[in-house]
Amino acid sequence: MVTVTEKTNLDTFDIDLQQGEEIARLINNEATKIAIAIQKIIPQIGFAIEKIAVCFNKGGRMAYFGSGTSGRIGILDASEMSPTFGVSPNLIQAFISGGENAVRYAVEDAEDKEEFAVDDFKTFNPQKNDVIVAISASGNPQYTQKILQLAKEKKLLTIAITSNPEAKFKPFADIFLCAEIGPEAIAGSSRMKSGTAQKMILNMLSTGAMIRMGKTYHNYMIDVQIHNQKLRERGIRYICEIAQTDQITAEKTLQIAKNIKTACVMLIKKCNKETAEKMLKENNGILRKII
Repeated sequence: MVTVTEKTNLDTFDIDLQQGEEIARLINNEATKIAIAIQKIIPQIGFAIEKIAVCFNKGGRMAYFGSGTSGRIGILDASEMSPTFGVSPNLIQAFISGGENAVRYAVEDAEDKEEFAVDDFKTFNPQKNDVIVAISASGNPQYTQKILQLAKEKKLLTIAITSNPEAKFKPFADIFLCAEIGPEAIAGSSRMKSGTAQKMILNMLSTGAMIRMGKTYHNYMIDVQIHNQKLRERGIRYICEIAQTDQITAEKTLQIAKNIKTACVMLIKKCNKETAEKMLKENNGILRKII
């Protein structure tokens, strides 16, 4: 049976006869279908966010597993979590079949090797409360099937992300997230619509879980790690807006606090750094509970 991502898209059938502008228009027209498809599975995505947050609050971690484009998208999402939300790089990890070489170069047969899945699963060394996420446009590669099977045997929370409603890894998924985006603009090129859908869904899962853990205040990423001038200026701006103070005061307080949330508590509660840190610790770092 031909999977949906391998089928011919009649809307782009004559794309090879078109000039650049029309090619871009046809590809963009296909891209507009992605958000509509994801909209239909928002309840399932929301359910997954809540489950992931519960696991994190119990000390669990999350790992993405995928091949090719899917694996690279997982790596992209996971790598941004630590600097954006100030969490340990170990909290959300990512694995690609074929290893480091597959990040930059296509290792096309890697998705068919169960032994790669076994090795990567062992490397992650899943424990109680960990979450396993398999990402695949078709949901059929041996790598992702084996990953979910191993996770299921350990009674871990399993999430599958795909564009194929008939994906073979579906039976192993506690939460099956299938955005039915239809055939690709270029038949079989799942780096396009399927890849974009995967990126959007991962954005929702990881960011949503961070929000539920109190890693934002309103929509400010208040746990961002300040490693450069741009991020320092962002932190000062957040403090000004949250604590309703001026830039000079915000900057001086941040220099002392070394942390946006601590600085905000110091200013709003009119306390020193030690007291602010104690209040944050008592409230699991959730600024909303304090101010």
